[in-house]
Amino acid sequence: MDKIRLMAKAPLKFIWQHPGWPRLTFDAGAASLHLSAAAREQGVVEGKASAVGMGSSAEFLTEVLTDEVIATAAIEGEHLAPASVRSSIARRLGIGASSSQTQQVDGLVDVIRDASEGFLAPLDEERLWRWHSALFPGGTSGIRRIAVGRYRDHDEAMQIVSGQIGREVVHYEAPPSADVAREMAAFLAWFGASPLSGAAVQGPVLDGIARAAIAHLWFESIHPFEDGNGRLGRAIVDLAIAQYLGAPSRLVSLSSQFLRNRKGYYDALNHAQRGGLDVTDWVCWFADQFAQACRHSGTLIDKALEKSRFWAVHATVAINERQRKVVQRLLDDGDGGFWGGLNAEKYGKMTGASKATATRDLAALLTAHMLWTTGQGRAIRYFVNVPGWAHGQGESA
Repeated sequence: MDKIRLMAKAPLKFIWQHPGWPRLTFDAGAASLHLSAAAREQGVVEGKASAVGMGSSAEFLTEVLTDEVIATAAIEGEHLAPASVRSSIARRLGIGASSSQTQQVDGLVDVIRDASEGFLAPLDEERLWRWHSALFPGGTSGIRRIAVGRYRDHDEAMQIVSGQIGREVVHYEAPPSADVAREMAAFLAWFGASPLSGAAVQGPVLDGIARAAIAHLWFESIHPFEDGNGRLGRAIVDLAIAQYLGAPSRLVSLSSQFLRNRKGYYDALNHAQRGGLDVTDWVCWFADQFAQACRHSGTLIDKALEKSRFWAVHATVAINERQRKVVQRLLDDGDGGFWGGLNAEKYGKMTGASKATATRDLAALLTAHMLWTTGQGRAIRYFVNVPGWAHGQGESA
């Protein structure tokens, strides 16, 4: 969404233009219900994951991290292939074979992993610049060459705009490039010194979720790079949450929640950036989104358990790799997720099997009670046999 435009100084009042910037504040009493609800949801999902062993499941953690990488790119309108992201993550976790991937995908994976897993390392200028270099390994954004691994230094105003040429809407204008180094020095000093609730420090403490909210708003308001600010700002959120938890924040994908509520995310951020230094509304909104992300992770854990139970029930069934691949795909797509059901033709396209082989494979899975069917002849459709999954057919077999 970043775009650079040269224009006369607009008579707009942005957050960084207020006297007293960057002393952002919020009403702790007004935000307390939102923050405590978010902390409760975090405890629920952590407890659920611990009880069923999901917190250390490489497969589950790969899926959550895959969602995070895809979502943080998609928020900016960039669509990454899930298979490429999943493969890159698996290789970095040491559970996948080496394969050819794009530097763009690998770079974003590295940034998000470093933010979450490297929560004990300080956030400084050099680390941010390395993150930025990883996002743009070729030194370009699309076909446009940009300053990589350093703050922006152009004279033009850094503006967030949308709309057609001649009818653009200016959503936000960041501080001038000449002020970025000073602005970032203040931000990094605050981030490194701001105390967390529960930490052994003297003086007032700052709720960890509120700190993540303020850090994201502050960084996005400076908008220090030519491109990639959104992705880096969300990586800072991951770092702040991991510091708050004292462990990598692997179970909750806040970027995925922002993507599900993309318009709300941009509206809330824009409202805060055009408001005053009291950012209570933003902190409350952020905490609510964090709670929603936790509830979504709880749902994902439940789904992962369903898949695990399915394979446990059918552990003694001998199936070939083609069958396993297709059944896993049906499980991954969830209840009704595989549109229209499975037939021999679709099976053949997914596995490269002939129609005769596909028919035999499906019949064997049906006999093993791994699938159930509706219809007859050419209209026959197969569905994965998970208790409670009806796939839109009324009720499961």
